Amino acid sequence: MLPWLLAGAGCVNISERLADSLSGAIQRQTDIETVRDGAPAYLLMIDGLIDGDPQNAELLLSGARLYGFYAAAFVDDDERARRLAQRARYYAGRALCIELPDVCAAVGARFETFTAVLESVDEDEAWVLYGYGVAWAGWVQASSTDWHAIADVPKVRAAMRRVVELDERHEQGAAYVYLGVLATLLPPAMGGEPEKGRAYFERAIEISEDRNLMAYVLFAKHYARLVFDRALHDKLLNEVINREIDSDEFALSNTLAKARAQALLASGDEYF
Repeated sequence: MLPWLLAGAGCVNISERLADSLSGAIQRQTDIETVRDGAPAYLLMIDGLIDGDPQNAELLLSGARLYGFYAAAFVDDDERARRLAQRARYYAGRALCIELPDVCAAVGARFETFTAVLESVDEDEAWVLYGYGVAWAGWVQASSTDWHAIADVPKVRAAMRRVVELDERHEQGAAYVYLGVLATLLPPAMGGEPEKGRAYFERAIEISEDRNLMAYVLFAKHYARLVFDRALHDKLLNEVINREIDSDEFALSNTLAKARAQALLASGDEYF
C-alpha cells in the first residue's frame, strides 16, 4: 500500500527522504532491542518503496544497507543470514547496474578485467561502488562455507581499495574497516596481510576521529587475535567498553560494539 500512497508527482523525492530519515533514525538509536524488534517492519517498508520506484539507485542501496545490517547484527541462523545477505547484494547489484553498468558487467569477469574497469569509476561515483562493496562483503561473510563466495574476496578488496583511492573519507573512512577485515581473514602463511590490516584499522579510527568503536572491536577480533597480541586485544576492547555513547551517526553501531567488546574480552582467556 505504501508505494500507492506515495504515487504521483514528487514521489521519488518523498521516498528517498523517507528512506534517509529511517536510516538516520536507526543509526542514532541506542536501544538495541528496539531496533531488533522493529527492523523486520523496516525491511518490508523499504521493499515497498523499492517496488514503487525500482530504478532508484539510492533507494536500492538503502535497502541493501538495511538488509545487510540486519543480517549481520541480529540473525544467528546461518541460512537465514545468507538469504538476507543475498537480498542485500541483489539490491546493491541493481543499483550498481543502474549507475555503473560497465562495472556491473565485469563483476563476473576475470579479476584483471574487473580491476581494469574499476579505474573508470569517478570520485562522484564512489558511493555506489562502496554500497555494492559493503553488500558484497556481507554476502561473502554470510556464505563463508561456500568456496565460490570466498573466491570473490580479491574482487571485494579491489573494489574497496578503489573507494579509498577516490574518497577515503567516505562514510567516515568505513571502507578501511572492510579492508582491515579482508586483510586479516587468513594468517600470513595462507595469504593474509595482518600488518596491512592493522594499518587499515588504524586509518579508519583516525578518519572517524576515534568515534567508530566498531573499528576497535574488529581490530581486536581480526588483527590482535590473529597475531596473538593479548595486550593490544584487551587495550582495544577496554577502550570501547569505557567509552560513552553519543547520539550521533555511530550511536547504534557503537552500542553494538560495546556489547561485542564485552563478549570478546570475556572469552580472551579461552582464546589466548
